[in-house]
Amino acid sequence: EFRYFTLASADVFQEAVSVADVVLWAALYPLLLQDSYLTRFPSAGELRSVRGWFERVGDLAACQAAANRVLHGKGVEALKTFLQKHPATQTQRRDSPTNATEAEVAEHVITVEEIEEAAQIWSEGLKSSPAVTERKHPVLPQEGKRNVLLPSALPYVNNVPHLGNLIGCVLSADVFARYGRLRGWNLLYICGTDEYGTATENKAREEGLTPQEICDKYHAIHADIYQWFQIDFDFFGRTTTKQQTEIAQDIFWRLHERGFLLEDTVEQLRCESCQRFLADRFVEGECPHCRYPEARGDQCDKCGRLINAVELRNPQCKVCKETPVICSSKHLFLNLPKLEDELEQWLDKSTSSGDWTLNARHITRSWIRDGLKPRCITRDLQWGTPVPHEDYKEKVFYVWFDAPIGYLSITANYTDQWEKWWKNPQQVELYNFMAKDNVPFHSVVFPCSLLGAQDNYTLVNHLIATEYLNYEDTKFSKSRGVGVFGDMAKDTGIPSDVWRFYLLYLRPEGQDSAFSWSDMALKNNSELLNNLGNFINRAGMFVSKFFDGCVPEMLLNEDDKRLIAQVRWELKQYIQLLDKVRIRDALKCILNISRHGNQYMQLNEPWKKIKGGDGDRRRAGTVTGVSVNVACLLSAVLEPYMPSVSHTIRQQLQAPHTCVSAMLQNTGTFICTLPAGHRIGAVSPLFQKLENEQIEVLRKRFGGQQVCKRHLSIINQGSPAETMKMCFPGQTCLKAQKADKSVIDDEVEKLLQLKKQLSLAEGKNPEPAAQKGKKK
Repeated sequence: EFRYFTLASADVFQEAVSVADVVLWAALYPLLLQDSYLTRFPSAGELRSVRGWFERVGDLAACQAAANRVLHGKGVEALKTFLQKHPATQTQRRDSPTNATEAEVAEHVITVEEIEEAAQIWSEGLKSSPAVTERKHPVLPQEGKRNVLLPSALPYVNNVPHLGNLIGCVLSADVFARYGRLRGWNLLYICGTDEYGTATENKAREEGLTPQEICDKYHAIHADIYQWFQIDFDFFGRTTTKQQTEIAQDIFWRLHERGFLLEDTVEQLRCESCQRFLADRFVEGECPHCRYPEARGDQCDKCGRLINAVELRNPQCKVCKETPVICSSKHLFLNLPKLEDELEQWLDKSTSSGDWTLNARHITRSWIRDGLKPRCITRDLQWGTPVPHEDYKEKVFYVWFDAPIGYLSITANYTDQWEKWWKNPQQVELYNFMAKDNVPFHSVVFPCSLLGAQDNYTLVNHLIATEYLNYEDTKFSKSRGVGVFGDMAKDTGIPSDVWRFYLLYLRPEGQDSAFSWSDMALKNNSELLNNLGNFINRAGMFVSKFFDGCVPEMLLNEDDKRLIAQVRWELKQYIQLLDKVRIRDALKCILNISRHGNQYMQLNEPWKKIKGGDGDRRRAGTVTGVSVNVACLLSAVLEPYMPSVSHTIRQQLQAPHTCVSAMLQNTGTFICTLPAGHRIGAVSPLFQKLENEQIEVLRKRFGGQQVCKRHLSIINQGSPAETMKMCFPGQTCLKAQKADKSVIDDEVEKLLQLKKQLSLAEGKNPEPAAQKGKKK
């Protein structure tokens, strides 16, 4: 294809040079620049015309200038560095399970050898299973073990996390942490609340509390939410600690002493109404690059470009909506350009040997491609880690310099031997989990801080970033009452395991995804209830009903062996995918195992054969015994995703403690863990159907409250006083929508507070007049 395509281009090339010629010339430049490449083709003589075409285009002044600008006269080897700075083209591997259509349609063809091997291994059972080891704290690196350090991105303390926050960080990391422990890795999973910065100050002002009181309040809220979602941290800490101050200031001084900090006077936005400088995330305006109207003061969410807040068009203070003014202030900067060569060497090694998600690679390379610039690490704020330099004692560290250091300080709060994790790159693998907007700070800014400190710090080996999860057809919004937030999920009556399953099922790995109530009900009723739950429950019930609670004798035929081989193959795929942190795809393997089991039972119909002669009854016993062993495997692979359901299945089956670790070791081993004669416990359904009526109530409850047209016209046309005379939404519109009483009460309270503020503004007494007693 290469030969004929290039020959065709050469044939049509005459005097004029088209855009296609230039594009093709640039694409083939790395190959055709070397004569040795052409000799690899059997018909190399046919490519003489291509060589002539290539040289004629290359003689153009513009092409020569472009080549010199890219290669700097160093030849084709210089292309390597240039190409590394540009994100690779995203391609979909033909065998990739990420392509759902191909993965579901294309069945793996099981060979005769695979079938026999799978049956042989299965029949060996739990003869030499590894011992189950309990976690002992503190977890520290061990010689000869795979030591995995797993910090999840620190959630902001000033707000309640929504479903998108959960799936992007702590829930995804929890699945991988649980999986790693089952695989026998020596793993430490830490997280905590990010508590410094303007956002905390503003929240404290809103609620009439001190910043520390706000941190205490919301840290407890976060901890409760994660506990309900069964997030199994080894330690959940916070950044407002003595260790945070000590470690951050130590890294600062090391950077300062080694000449990696710069001093400069910068222009900043200051809100005169709020009487303070505005942190990046508290100013919003139009992006100077793509014109996106809601760009933040540090980065545009649409085009991803870095922004200096003063570059925003039509900036607004996000607190009071006033237009800020530009003022000057002296600050310290991390000299990223001076660290760029060292950063690139580390990135080359980390991205080539580690598992970085495609978006993490793209975002990182786009930062480097655009050229690194010094990054300000100080702010004119009060609530933060103080800068220990005498000339900057009135300032604090910028949150994105300070917050990632929280991983180190939280570990230091967990154990005073924290350096065994964080200053031990030879023995420790570091995984970072986050949403894509956090990538550049973890792949460029934080690594540069640690590289510049020159203290043998452990740097990230595997950077796992998700895209965004939206809510239905819009964004999550606490203020508008749109979407499910962590503290609300438990009030829906839906178990946390079902929430975990659905969020992980639609985990936004390759592109943004959206939470949908109707889809959640569909997946619960089809995948959990009818597929997974139906198979596991039927297998257990048959043992209880037809075999007095004891697993029957199993005499395998070719159908049984084929099922065992299919299940074994899915187990191996599951392990390969989770080893590469492809969490969503691995979940599909679990459902495939259950689907194979259901098809196996439908084909063999043990409920009919149990009523037949001795041969049929033996056949029913084999099918039931194999099926209940598949159910036991499902309990093992479900453990990282649905821990409570996994535990319930093993409890119902009275499965041996070693069954999970035995089947998940090495490349995956499907074995008979429930042999003939094994007695199971009481079996009951695992899942409940989500009814349409229930889903509609929840959809309305979390869909935000809309102002009716009559109210909207009053608001648009009337004065503030007239607006307050309209009927309360909580008394009419919300009641018409059959909203919960708590929602109505909240809306009424908001309106009453607004009415009080209006009365004060008009110079009236905000308190209602005392009512006279009624006449009898």
